[in-house]
Amino acid sequence: MPADQLLIGAHTSISGGVHQALLRGKQIGATTIQIFTANQKQWVGRPIPEEEIALWHETLASLNIKKVMSHDSYLINLGTPKEDNLAKSLNAFEAEIKRCLDLKLSFLNFHPGAATGDTEENCLNRIVESLLKMEPLFEQNSGLTLLIEATAGQGTSVGHRFKHLAHIIQGVKGKLPIGVCIDTCHIFCAGYDIRNQEAWEKTLTEFDQVVGLDYLQALHVNDSKHPLGSRKDRHESLGKGEIGAEGFRAMMQHPKLREIPKYLETPHGDTMWKDEIALLREFAG
Repeated sequence: MPADQLLIGAHTSISGGVHQALLRGKQIGATTIQIFTANQKQWVGRPIPEEEIALWHETLASLNIKKVMSHDSYLINLGTPKEDNLAKSLNAFEAEIKRCLDLKLSFLNFHPGAATGDTEENCLNRIVESLLKMEPLFEQNSGLTLLIEATAGQGTSVGHRFKHLAHIIQGVKGKLPIGVCIDTCHIFCAGYDIRNQEAWEKTLTEFDQVVGLDYLQALHVNDSKHPLGSRKDRHESLGKGEIGAEGFRAMMQHPKLREIPKYLETPHGDTMWKDEIALLREFAG
């Protein structure tokens, strides 16, 4: 695939209507985008009006933007042992899936969860149980795939080891469309080196052995303010952090990563994303 057709974009705002995110993507040269379908800091998101959904589909049909991804609310914790919080998380996640289905999105990216006082194993099992409750929403093939986001390992969050991702996938595969979104900052801070071609090869080999590369369906592309294995999630502009430009050049040139959809979440987006998208295409050659 030519570099100008690779699916590279960023997280764009839906302010003014969900279709505005698509137009903002076009302005920065994106061929894919990520959005919040509702306020990511509130439990209850407003339903998207029918006329807004229609305008979304009309706008999308007019643009060269594909594989749009939603990021779920930061409040959702599908692995919490706290019953009230779990109930709110399940309701919010179900509502998010329904909004994604209305917009006919390709991916719903979600943070797996945090143990918050319970064991890691119980947390992972609870995430599986929570996801399986969503099975009725996928009885018809909608084209939507749930993507577990690999985490940096802050606090009691799970998802920072490849074995965590594999555990969740094994629990739901065949019942739900499931995959993984690797965040470059997150896995680096979790201890997986990706600073050059050799490091990427080692990390992807381990991912393939533990999870399976077929499940890797998207990448969040962010440099890191903190060093390898720090377990601190702080994004940095490409080439300005601890991963460095060579790591992203290797990513764009790797045959198993080149054509996977990529979404920037780097700082200073309004001023930097157009240049960073162009930089990634340049790295792709």
